[in-house]
Amino acid sequence: MKRLSVISLLFSILGALSADSRPNIVVFLSDDQGWGDLSHSGNKDLKTSNIDSLARDGVSFDRFFVCPVCSPTRAEFLTGRYHPRSNVYSISLGEKGRRAVELLFKKSGYSFGAFGKWHNGMQAPYHPNGRGFDEFYGFCSGHWGNYFSPMLERNGEIVEGKGFCIDDFTTQALKFMEKSKAKSQPFFTYLPYNTPHSPMQVPDEYWEKFAHKNLKMKAGDRHLRSALAMCENLDYNVGRVLAKLDQLKVAENTIIVWFHDNGPNGKRWNGGMKGRKGSVEEGGCRSPLFIKWPGGIKKGRQIEKIVSVRDLLPTLCELAGIKALPPNPLDGKSLVAIIF
Repeated sequence: MKRLSVISLLFSILGALSADSRPNIVVFLSDDQGWGDLSHSGNKDLKTSNIDSLARDGVSFDRFFVCPVCSPTRAEFLTGRYHPRSNVYSISLGEKGRRAVELLFKKSGYSFGAFGKWHNGMQAPYHPNGRGFDEFYGFCSGHWGNYFSPMLERNGEIVEGKGFCIDDFTTQALKFMEKSKAKSQPFFTYLPYNTPHSPMQVPDEYWEKFAHKNLKMKAGDRHLRSALAMCENLDYNVGRVLAKLDQLKVAENTIIVWFHDNGPNGKRWNGGMKGRKGSVEEGGCRSPLFIKWPGGIKKGRQIEKIVSVRDLLPTLCELAGIKALPPNPLDGKSLVAIIF
């Protein structure tokens, strides 16, 4: 089976563009965060002003759909194809060795970095560094048991994380963008965050923010409070990335993408939709999608057409000026025509 990934395709054909004209790309992917876990969606129990700003300053998709669980969503994002084509059918049933992220080319001039939860294969050749990433910092499995200074890896070497993992992943991503800018290289920064996936751990300052909120929780139910606190921490880290792009003076020519991998991992407000994580009902597979590019996309537009995670690969490629097509057709379709 011939396979293709967003990284593979970008490596193969972005090299035709000049380094000065190529947009940087930052992709945020959160884990088990439902459609309703943003103030942009109408949730009044939390505030996610930085994430909301991506919709305000870019385009938002009201009917964007992913898979009910995380591995298939990641496979479809990285390939632009239906997940069964790459034998990805569940979350942890032995499919990792058949991940559809085969590296085809590596001569584009881009710096590629991934920081967070990979979940695309743990051993060579399916490790991030074997898939074309110059820099990887995080963990490769789909589940991790500790979010505070945990055992992680950097480019295949075991290291100890520093503090809360989401903050740590973001710090490493900021350093990566700084290094790329210093070398005058456009960067592709992939931030597949691992919250609000369990274990429900979050820094005290976020936990305490929800101490007095009326969240209609049952006695002893701490899951909802933890999940909302984790979402606000995600928002804080998105703000850090936005500030860094401004500091590096590259915000105008950087494409930013935000989406979630499936529905919420618990019973919480989700816009009145049925279903949550693991369900094929709307609440289990509807996600926000925001795409911001100040230098290329007019801000403030909301798009109601039905689109999917498979469409992100061809969309990013066309936004980046890619003309060539992969040898096998993609299942996804570029959204550029409806964005403009």
